[in-house]
Amino acid sequence: QVHLVESGGGLVHPGGSLKLSCVVSGDSFSSYAMAWYRQAPGKQREVVAVIMPAQTTYYPSATKGRFTISRDNPNKTIYLQMNNLTPEDTAVYYCSAGRGVLPSDYWGQGTQVTVSS
Repeated sequence: QVHLVESGGGLVHPGGSLKLSCVVSGDSFSSYAMAWYRQAPGKQREVVAVIMPAQTTYYPSATKGRFTISRDNPNKTIYLQMNNLTPEDTAVYYCSAGRGVLPSDYWGQGTQVTVSS
């Protein structure tokens, strides 16, 4: 069984930064693709960053250049460094793990990020 727990969300001013963490329990962490998704009120969940087992990363245009995903395999943790945040980044952010290029086999409970002045 794989269990994911996110942390690091909160309230930040526009232009500010925040770093999210996701700790994973269970076996085979290093073989999973990992991702961060977000879901804003009234909107569909969308991917914001993906990191493959070989450390290859993917970002959609909305977050490329501002967000950085990384993974620490020995500690079974992934991170999302978010810079230059805007109110449009306000959402619940979820960590996921899986075998595909958009991993979605396992999910965390989410952490709220609010960008507001």
